[in-house]
Amino acid sequence: MEFLKRAWAEIDLDSIERNLTEYRKYIGESTEIMCVVKASCYGHFDNAVVPFLENEMNIHWFAVSNIREAERLREMGIKGEILILGYTPPENATKLTSLNIIQACTELAYAEELSELSDGKLRLHAAVDTGMTRIGLHGSNEEICSDLDKISKLKNISLEGIFTHYAVADSLDPDDNTYTEKQTEKILSVADLCEKQGVKLSKVHFLNSAGGVYYYNKHSSLARLGIILYGLYPDPAKPLPFIPEPAMQFKAAVAQVKYIDEGTCVSYGRTYKADKRIKLATITAGYADGYPRALSNKGEVIIHGKKCPITGRICMDQFMCDVSGVDDVKAGDEAILIGSDGENSITADEIGALTGTIGYEIVCGVSARVPRVIYRHGEQIAVYEFE
Repeated sequence: MEFLKRAWAEIDLDSIERNLTEYRKYIGESTEIMCVVKASCYGHFDNAVVPFLENEMNIHWFAVSNIREAERLREMGIKGEILILGYTPPENATKLTSLNIIQACTELAYAEELSELSDGKLRLHAAVDTGMTRIGLHGSNEEICSDLDKISKLKNISLEGIFTHYAVADSLDPDDNTYTEKQTEKILSVADLCEKQGVKLSKVHFLNSAGGVYYYNKHSSLARLGIILYGLYPDPAKPLPFIPEPAMQFKAAVAQVKYIDEGTCVSYGRTYKADKRIKLATITAGYADGYPRALSNKGEVIIHGKKCPITGRICMDQFMCDVSGVDDVKAGDEAILIGSDGENSITADEIGALTGTIGYEIVCGVSARVPRVIYRHGEQIAVYEFE
């Protein structure tokens, strides 16, 4: 572990198992779970998490952002179904078929390009825009169904399903509840019309993490489990029926401890000036490691079980904090940036609130130079560094 003693992230597979097990309680037997593992499992590292999900958690469906992420899964031996949610340039059509990858289809013209460049049946799930206004076929139900019919008849295309994505399933606003219900109504109406017109769809899915617990509907073939899998809330303002357990702890080492006198300025820009004599610790992580600069002068870390306020601006590779209330702090001690020790904890959701963003961005932002240390049943089982 010596080489890790700068900044590292600990990933607990037990926490992922608990979150998945709890989520399954709210999903009916007619709905399979599709684990969303894009962005290297939201920063938790795909090479450790995805094989665990397939081999130990019996997951057969995975969603990624792009073709390189899909390739990585196949390279690590994943045999389950993989859906690319984002755009794949049509010139990669043959690679999609050779890897047996399902591609999200955004419009008829895109399907036509994929068909033209594919050397075999390319599997598609067509996105239907029901109100997210990001990707997908849009218009009246009749117009969407007409396009789906044309897509299904393309020479090198196998249209297997349709899907949509909720925009506000995690909201507390009653108007947003109505909006979500209308999104469900839209996708199911399109599916019904397709069935009447002879367009066969084996999968129709629309539930995301929030949708699965707040708006479960047995007509969704799949529930796309993302942020809850990793122990964060879709929106911390809206309680879940269970408490998700964060799978990541982000830690760094204390590099130096010293006393500074009243009036001493700390870090770039002199934004902090000590109002008394304090004990100051330098921590070996910074914004290049994914620790937000926006936490300058307002974030905290945990050292020896106690919260210590950040003093001054966070630097690229280091930052300082006031450890006056902590005994026996020395170089090499552990500082918890995200995680818990005893009664004190700091969550990614809390950091997101402090920095004007969301917990998703915080865990995804833990940088590639930070090694991931993987734990199972309380034991360290692997250490991964990003390629």
